[in-house]
Amino acid sequence: FREPKHERRPWRIWFLDTSKQAIGMLFIHFANVYLSDLTEEDPCSLYLINFLLDATLGMLLIYAGIRAVSSIVEWQQWESLRFGEYG
Repeated sequence: FREPKHERRPWRIWFLDTSKQAIGMLFIHFANVYLSDLTEEDPCSLYLINFLLDATLGMLLIYAGIRAVSSIVEWQQWESLRFGEYG
């Protein structure tokens, strides 16, 4: 409800956008639980390290990947693969 009323996404599109984030968070959580069982380290410190790497290096890699894929999609004119366009 923070988007302007005339620009709001339909509930289906909102669900698709937020579900991707939730799936990513679940994956990271279970990866951290699995990795903490493999080491003698404190699980909280491993989670902090993983979070910091994800929030810095991970974001840079995602940004570069999205820019590269977007350029290829524009160059090949693949309309159905544009980010944020769900038809």
